[in-house]
Amino acid sequence: MGNVFGRQGRRSRVTEQDRAILQLKQQRDKLKQYQKKITLQLEKERHLAKLLLKDGKKERALLLLKKKRYQDLLLDKTEIQIANLERMVQEIEFAQIEVKVIEGLKAGNDCLKQIHEVMSVEEVERILEETQEAVEYQKQISALLAGWLTLEDEDAVLEELETITQGEDITLPELPTDPLSAVPTGETERKEGRIKPEREMLAA
Repeated sequence: MGNVFGRQGRRSRVTEQDRAILQLKQQRDKLKQYQKKITLQLEKERHLAKLLLKDGKKERALLLLKKKRYQDLLLDKTEIQIANLERMVQEIEFAQIEVKVIEGLKAGNDCLKQIHEVMSVEEVERILEETQEAVEYQKQISALLAGWLTLEDEDAVLEELETITQGEDITLPELPTDPLSAVPTGETERKEGRIKPEREMLAA
């Protein structure tokens, strides 16, 4: 029960334009079926008219050809109706596309309005001026350095930049190359002589 009510309450995505397109296509398909049926019938009647002429039944053949001519006119009208239906379908489908385009433009305009409300024209001009000033300052520094640095300096700067980029600009402190100074033997014996009495006193 809940699912039934849920489906009834759910809004259908099929629009009136979609229904109109469906009806037009159904009418077009029916006309095409009628057109195919009439075409087959005309071929049979034309063949039958030939047989009647062979049998000498000219009047009946003439009457049959008149009927065929009338059906030919109906077939032409059917072709025109089919073309009109197809054109109508195309116009409705194109109108749907135009509506979607307009909706997209409207959404874009609303988005632009929100952006303009957040950032005023004065704010944008200030940011552009600051950016231009930074660019000019960078140009001045580059011009000054270009006058002072030689080609060798430029190569050295590029080499240092490459070294830093590769992570090789890590220098470790050098290890001492001098051997450790040896402690004299007599000095060691004196220290051991001092330690022994201290141990004996602690043990007593």
